[in-house]
Amino acid sequence: MNYRERKKRSGGDWGQSPPAEFFRGGEEGQGMTADIAAESATGGQGAAAAGPGSGAAADRSRATGSALEAHYRFLLWLIPALSRFPRDQKFLLGDRIQGTALDVLERLIEATYSKRREEPLTRVNLGLEKLRYFCRLAHGLRYLDRRRYEHAARSLDETGRRAGAWRKAHRAREGT
Repeated sequence: MNYRERKKRSGGDWGQSPPAEFFRGGEEGQGMTADIAAESATGGQGAAAAGPGSGAAADRSRATGSALEAHYRFLLWLIPALSRFPRDQKFLLGDRIQGTALDVLERLIEATYSKRREEPLTRVNLGLEKLRYFCRLAHGLRYLDRRRYEHAARSLDETGRRAGAWRKAHRAREGT
């Protein structure tokens, strides 16, 4: 049931935002958020095509790769951490770190959805190495405290290990 049908059925004027049961699902469906999750899991085919056991709780790393998911989690942490940089460096070193991290994310997405994975994974490795040095520089300049620097180093190491394993598996499959 879509937004208009639920609004008609309730008989009320919701104003700017629908009631919470619209998002939870009410009596008939799983709700808007579950429908969106099912739609994205089935490539836009809707909740009915998702099948049993699918939904928001499905493991995304199977479809996108564990390196991509690990780097995505790192970006969720990194972007707010960069906002704590001093104003003069937020737009220099902070932007460079954020841009490089987003480039790595783009290369991981390219590797996920292309048949030729060698070049994007090589660029991922280079980007991760740049990020390691940028974070080390930020720590040396005291823009990242020890705890944040350790978290960044561990996260980058995890992404690098996963991307390296992915590259190794791809090479073995290709026979090079």
